[in-house]
Amino acid sequence: MKSPTAKRQDFLNRARPLLDKDELEIQPFGTIAKLSIALAEDVCRESVENLNQLVADTMTLRDMYKKHHWQVAGPTFYQLHLLYDKHFNEQSELVDAIAERIQSLGGISIAMAHDVAETTIIPRLPRGRQPTSAQLSRLLHAHELVLLEARTMAKQAATAGDDGTNDLLVSNVIRTNEQQVWFVSEHLVNVPPL
Repeated sequence: MKSPTAKRQDFLNRARPLLDKDELEIQPFGTIAKLSIALAEDVCRESVENLNQLVADTMTLRDMYKKHHWQVAGPTFYQLHLLYDKHFNEQSELVDAIAERIQSLGGISIAMAHDVAETTIIPRLPRGRQPTSAQLSRLLHAHELVLLEARTMAKQAATAGDDGTNDLLVSNVIRTNEQQVWFVSEHLVNVPPL
C-alpha cells in the first residue's frame, strides 16, 4: 500500500503536462491507411501524391499573396493590399480543403514550411520588395503552374474513378485560381487614365 505522500505525488504527476514525449509516428508519411471509401489503395496513393504536390504549391502561392500584401507600394497600394489579403484567405481555404482530402484518402498531408519549400515547383521569390508589376507577374506565373497541374490531376482522378478528388480540383482549386487570375490580370491592363 502506498503512503499518503506517495499517493499525493502520483496525483501531482497526473496533473502535470506530459512533456518531452517523442513518440513514434502513428502513420509514416507516404503510406495509405485504408479507409472504407470504395477506392483502391493505388488510386488513393496516386491522388495523395498529386494532392501533396498541389498543397505545397498552393501554400507557396498563398504565402506569396501575404508577402505582397505586406510589401505592395504605389498608387494602387490600397486596392492591391486588400486584394492580396482576400486572395491569401481564399488560398488558405484551398490548402485546408486539399489537406483534408488527402487525409480522407488515408494519406498524410505535408504541412511544414521546409517540406513545402522542398516540394513546390513555384520559383522562390527574392527576399526584398519588388515593384507591383513584378508582384503581379509572379503571381500570375504561380497561378498558371497551379492550374496546369490541377487540370492534369483532375483528369487523372476522373480516369481512376476518384470523383471526390476530381470534384475538389475542378469546383474549388481550378475555379478559385481562374477567378484570382482574372482579378490580378486586370491590374496589368494598360488603360489610359480618364
